Amino acid sequence: MSAPTNSLREKAGKFGAPAAAAAAVLIASALVIGHTAHAAAFMHGLDTAAPMDDQSVSSLVALDNAVEAVAARVTPAVVNVSVTARVNGQDADSDDDNAQDNDNGGGAQGQQIPPNAIPPEFRRFFGPMGPMGRGQNPQQIEHGIGSGIIISPDGYIVTNNHVVNDATQIKVTLNDRRVYPAKLVGVDKLNDLAVIKINANNLSTVAWGDSTKLRPGQTVLAFGSPFGYFQFSVTRGIVSALDRPNPYSNDPRRPGAFIQTDAAINPGNSGGPLVDARGELVGINTFIITNNGSFAGAGFAIPTQIVRASAESIIKSGTVHHGYLGISMNDVTPDNSTFFNLPDATGAIVSQVTPDSPASQAGLKRGDVLRELNGTKIKNGGALQVVVSQTAPGSDIKLGILRDGKPETLTVKVGEFKGEKQVAENGDNGSQKKGKLGVSVGDLSDDVRQQMNLPSQVKGAAVQSVRPGSPADDAGLAPGDVIEEVNRKPVTSAQQFARDVQAIPAGKDVLLLVWSHGGSTYRVVHPAPSTDKGE
Repeated sequence: MSAPTNSLREKAGKFGAPAAAAAAVLIASALVIGHTAHAAAFMHGLDTAAPMDDQSVSSLVALDNAVEAVAARVTPAVVNVSVTARVNGQDADSDDDNAQDNDNGGGAQGQQIPPNAIPPEFRRFFGPMGPMGRGQNPQQIEHGIGSGIIISPDGYIVTNNHVVNDATQIKVTLNDRRVYPAKLVGVDKLNDLAVIKINANNLSTVAWGDSTKLRPGQTVLAFGSPFGYFQFSVTRGIVSALDRPNPYSNDPRRPGAFIQTDAAINPGNSGGPLVDARGELVGINTFIITNNGSFAGAGFAIPTQIVRASAESIIKSGTVHHGYLGISMNDVTPDNSTFFNLPDATGAIVSQVTPDSPASQAGLKRGDVLRELNGTKIKNGGALQVVVSQTAPGSDIKLGILRDGKPETLTVKVGEFKGEKQVAENGDNGSQKKGKLGVSVGDLSDDVRQQMNLPSQVKGAAVQSVRPGSPADDAGLAPGDVIEEVNRKPVTSAQQFARDVQAIPAGKDVLLLVWSHGGSTYRVVHPAPSTDKGE
């Protein structure tokens, strides 16, 4: 320490001692007085925060009361579904390690069901190495837990097909802890729904709601048995979005229209109800999107628009008959609408017509734009899928279309879905230089056709390579795809494809019809600015 500083300290000490002593007395007195005052105030409750008055918190109290009333009304109709199933362990070992979309039907032991009963991207959660699996041997008996909702006083219950699929034994636990054996009445595999029944009467039920009236932001409650241990749980959230597309990448023919919610849905909630603020059933919880197998803020439910029709059909006849057209579609978007001279971005574009299908027999063609169904405007391909799927086979429907910009009306007799190659499919999803599109193509020689196992009706140019980060890459093109059209003009060879692309003015988008993974879809490619004369 420097001398000046020592000097200052010394002088302060000489003149400050008496003052310091006096200050100490004053501080001590203040502490005593303050402590005494604080104690007195505490004794009289002056420092305790007074509760908010009823008027200030009336909205929150009313919300709590409303949610409690809905939960109390719905919970008695919620059931826990316990399943014993025989699983082929060798099949279960073929999990998709890169899956990010995981189903939520597993219970305390993990929902062990045959992997071929659910899409590949959902299997990781159920497999022997999944987050809740314990390992399994071929033909081992496994146990799983799901949820369900009673829809009739005499014991009919709706749940997911993947919860009860291949079950050798089903047990249902009611909210009052009574346990009943259940029998499988029927399933709707296309929509992942099932109806089971117990022999009981005078059961609590939930009224059907109208999922078509839901709007984003509305309050919803999800019920079920998360992780199998926590039976009859309820979570609250909102409708995050509606009409979410089908996530089953292994079968794009499955209808979508899912309700997205942030009400927590976890493994074991599969088959449980999603209800609105009135306590009406608006959906059946069915899957979640997650990286770790647990809820990550995005849960999905099958809307009652689909559930009710399937359940009533199963109860009546034990089965569900789905309609189909035999087409693949792309949604109309602002990007592709200009290529079809459309006034707005609604409807669906036919990208493929199955030979000898109802659509083919009615005269539908590739490039037709579906605008109306029985006089009602078609919002998108997913909405059309749902309506067609629920239409009784043999029924006639009228499709309002635009063909080359001209309106027409076609009458189609709806067929019956019988397998994976049917139903309307909604597909949103020499060597040439790599030019403004960033793709190299080649002719479809006999050898190439054989190597790619192409159907005879597929014609065009084969994609040989795609430059990473190029416009073609951004549009989802990949080696093995076949480019069938450029701006709605058929492609007959690789050379003709290159000429057609080169002839498109710089900066103009390109509409490609691409055959990929067994189906054709339209892709809009946004070319990068370039002076390169390649394609």
